[in-house]
Amino acid sequence: MEPVHWGLGRCVCCFWLAVAFDIIGLLVLLIGVFVNVFFYDLLIYAGAIVIFLSLIWWVFWYSGNIEVPPAELEDDVGLVKKDKGGLTGIGGIVRRLSSHVSSGIRSSLRRTGAPFGPRTASAPRSTGGAPAEQVAVSMATMTAEEDATQSTFRAVGSCDVEMPRTTTETSPT
Repeated sequence: MEPVHWGLGRCVCCFWLAVAFDIIGLLVLLIGVFVNVFFYDLLIYAGAIVIFLSLIWWVFWYSGNIEVPPAELEDDVGLVKKDKGGLTGIGGIVRRLSSHVSSGIRSSLRRTGAPFGPRTASAPRSTGGAPAEQVAVSMATMTAEEDATQSTFRAVGSCDVEMPRTTTETSPT
């Protein structure tokens, strides 16, 4: 039988830390508001931050004091009473179906290997299934004389690539 907790509950330390953070934060904030110092804005912000951080301790205190009866925990953590007579009704059918499907998925992953493991590097493939050919691309600035004499470039894959002539226009500013 669990001991009965009166007053502040189980997490007394979190409660007192939350109260201390609230008091210290409020004091720092009020000092920043009412005392004439040149760093009043720092005190106001620091007080507000300390009060905000006290929320962490309040959440810890609250969540540590949540009471859940053991009867409600049976489904969540997999505890099934022996005297219930097993799984019956719709719930039993759904549970058996879920167990069957998940065990089938687990066993198929064990046979084929885990798809989420480290993958080996493979050559990139095109849509046809054959390995894609790598193409090297280079760029260079050319003067007007070079551009007029050379309009095709030799590519890595031994094919000629026609480069279109482009011009840039500037507008007066």
